[in-house]
Amino acid sequence: MEKSSKTKNVSRRKLLTGGAVAAGAAAGAIAMPQVSRAQTVTLKMQGSWGAASIFSDMAKQYTERVDKMSGGRLKIDYLPAGAVVKAFQVQDACHDGILDAAHTVTAYWYGKNKSASLFGTGPVFGANASQILAWIHYGGGKELYQELVQDILKLDLVGFFAMPMPTQPLGWFKRHVKSADEMQGLKYRTVGLATDIMQGMGLRVTQLPGGEIVPALERGVIEAFEFNNPTADSQFGAQDVSKHYHMGSYHQAAEFFEIIFNKRRFDSLPDEQKAILEYAAEATNTANYGLAMDTYSKDLQKLINEDGVNVYRTDTSIMQAQLDSWDKVLEGLVEDPFFKKVVDSQKAWAERVAFYDLMNSADYKLAYQHYFPGKIDF
Repeated sequence: MEKSSKTKNVSRRKLLTGGAVAAGAAAGAIAMPQVSRAQTVTLKMQGSWGAASIFSDMAKQYTERVDKMSGGRLKIDYLPAGAVVKAFQVQDACHDGILDAAHTVTAYWYGKNKSASLFGTGPVFGANASQILAWIHYGGGKELYQELVQDILKLDLVGFFAMPMPTQPLGWFKRHVKSADEMQGLKYRTVGLATDIMQGMGLRVTQLPGGEIVPALERGVIEAFEFNNPTADSQFGAQDVSKHYHMGSYHQAAEFFEIIFNKRRFDSLPDEQKAILEYAAEATNTANYGLAMDTYSKDLQKLINEDGVNVYRTDTSIMQAQLDSWDKVLEGLVEDPFFKKVVDSQKAWAERVAFYDLMNSADYKLAYQHYFPGKIDF
C-alpha cells in the first residue's frame, strides 16, 4: 500500500538528518589529528660524559628528538657521568636496571670482551667511520653486536649506534713527536683496542675517563694522552698542560656513540615507542655530525690562534707503525672465533665499500690547496 505524502516527508527528513550526522562524523574523523594513545613514559639515562662536555650536548640532541618524535609521550631524563654511577659503569647499571638507558661507547667495556672494541675502535682497513656505521646497519654489524651483547655476554641490553666520529687525533705531547721511536716508553692514555696498539708500539698505556686525564698528567701517572677532538680536549684543559697537538691516527679512526637500554624496560614499551628510540638514533647522526663539524673546527682555530697550541699532522711513519702494530695485535685476537667473524665481516665490507669511495671521491685536498694556498703543508 502506498505511503501518505506526510509519511514520505517524515521519512525523507530522517534520511537527510541521518546522512548529515554521518557526514559530519566522517568529516570530524578526517579532520581529527592522529594522536598517539601510548602511555607517557619517562626513561632515566646517564651518559659517560661530564655535564659540560659536548658529548652530553650530543646525547641531548638524541633525547630531544625522541621527545619531539613521540609528541612528548616518551621522555628521556638525561644525567651526566657520576650522577648515578661512574663513566665506565653505565653498562652494568643498565643491565641491572639501575638505569633505563646510557649514552656511552663500546671501548669503555671492552675489558669484558675485546670484540666490543670492533664496534667503535677497531682496525682500519681503509673504510672511514661513516662507512663502518653503514656496515653496522647494512653489512651485518647490528646482528653481530646483538650476538656479542646478548648471546655471548648474556647482558640484558638493547643497543643502537649514532654519530660517525671524525678520526681521533694521536693526541697531546710535551714536544713535537716526529717518529715512532720518539714515543717509546711514554706513559700514554687511551682506551679500547687502542691500548693494545699503542702498547705494541712501545708505549706504556693507561685507560682513563676524560675527566681524569688532566689530574693524572699532573700526578705523573701519564705523560701524553689522546681523548677525542679539539672541542672535548679543550673543555677539560688539554691546552693548559700541553702545546703540541698531533692530528691524524689509526688508533681510533672509526668510533660511534653506543645508546643502550635495559632490555626488559625496552621490551615493555609499545612498538611505536621502541621504533622511535631506534630511529631517533639514526636522525641524531646528522645533528651530531653537524654540531661536530661546526664546533670542532672553531675550537681548533681557537687552540691555534688564542691558546698558542702547535698543531701538526701526525707523521706518516707513525701511522705506518700503527698499522704494523695492528697486524701483530690481530694475529692473536683472531684466534677467538667470534672476534675473527667480526673482523672478517668488516674487512670484506671495507674491501668493497672503501674501494668504491676511494676510486670515486674527488681530491678534496687538491681543491683546498687551490683555494687556500699555504694553509696546509703536508
